[in-house]
Amino acid sequence: MANHKSAIKRNKQTIVRTARNTHIRTTMRTLVKQVRTAVSNNDQDAAQTALNRAVPYIDKAATKGIIHKATASRKISRLNKLVNTLA
Repeated sequence: MANHKSAIKRNKQTIVRTARNTHIRTTMRTLVKQVRTAVSNNDQDAAQTALNRAVPYIDKAATKGIIHKATASRKISRLNKLVNTLA
């Protein structure tokens, strides 16, 4: 355990940041899963709506450094491609 003030502060900051990152990452994964579920159900309207909710959140995760920007771009591209197969 930390013994001086700066180390205690770093531990507190790490706990807060880890919680924030976990929340953003799990929410992003849930939104991606909703897109994939809508596509598997052949529901184009629901898939497009879910995609429109997921894309900004994926970008947010990349901006915050939770996922790499190339990973975000790849996820968005693949989801768009998947939704466009329904059209």
